[in-house]
Amino acid sequence: MEIDFVVTWVDMDDPKWKEEFAKYSNNQDNEKNGISDARFRDYGFLKYWFRGIEKFAPWVRKIHFLTSGQKPGWLDVNNPKLNLISHKDIIPAQFLPTYNSVVIERYMHKIPGLSDHFVYFNDDFYIIRPISPDRFFRNGLPCDIATFLFNLSWSQWYKTLENNIRIINRHFDKKEVWLRDHDKWFDKSYGSRTIWNHILKGYGKFITLRTPHNAQPYLKSTFNEVWQAAGKELTETSANRFRSVTDYTPELFRTWQICRGNFEPYNTYQDTKMFPLLIKSKQAVRAIRNQEYSLICINDNVHIRNYNEVMQNIRDAFQNILPDKSSFEL
Repeated sequence: MEIDFVVTWVDMDDPKWKEEFAKYSNNQDNEKNGISDARFRDYGFLKYWFRGIEKFAPWVRKIHFLTSGQKPGWLDVNNPKLNLISHKDIIPAQFLPTYNSVVIERYMHKIPGLSDHFVYFNDDFYIIRPISPDRFFRNGLPCDIATFLFNLSWSQWYKTLENNIRIINRHFDKKEVWLRDHDKWFDKSYGSRTIWNHILKGYGKFITLRTPHNAQPYLKSTFNEVWQAAGKELTETSANRFRSVTDYTPELFRTWQICRGNFEPYNTYQDTKMFPLLIKSKQAVRAIRNQEYSLICINDNVHIRNYNEVMQNIRDAFQNILPDKSSFEL
């Protein structure tokens, strides 16, 4: 089984990108539309993403580096494992440029040469200790956790998750899915996280699934299925240049995959951790230095105090466990 990685990246210091961004973001409600330095800024850790892959996941077949046409100056574009992909290679021209990550992500399956089995990374997610292919795929299926999470949030993000669920309920019968895959939905590895599965046993519809911030394994066939079923909605909302309450997020593809039964139960929380640097920067530094998890997310925020100091401490921690250049660096 060949497994590829896909990672998205943007260089907000690129003058051309800044000029274009300013042109299209005029009169935008920045907070509402997810426009902030924290969403786009690059704090120089990308090389550690590549170092972690090479050292701890050398089995990956190909890395597809998806950007608006940018690349860091230190990246060796001739590395045989690297495939540089521009948004224009996969997204219809009428929707470009786009600053909406969920639009970019829904077209990933169109990457030329992409393996049928692939893992999607945001660029703030890092592998920091040895990891095997069966962390992501077993028996040819993605490893995932299938548990409900009841939400009372009125945030834009959760409204988009509800958009996803409307499509899911249109195409899947919960009773049929649970009859077929009961053991997958109540796998003992999930522990107490199955609480809402138990509470909602008698409820006839799907609700929002727990959505761990994770390096997400996918089958390319899942994307093709979802596009066949919901191509109209996905095409129409591809015009959302910035985040919108009408969006459909990648969780649509993940939830479809789970409802189809195309997954192997795995509690992703047991070896994955997100660290919001606004409140947990010291814990993040310790986790990296001690390699406490297989995968970690370093979550940026515009309100981080002593930003430069925090980022230097994170950089030092990465340098401690990944001091050597990878073959992806010039």
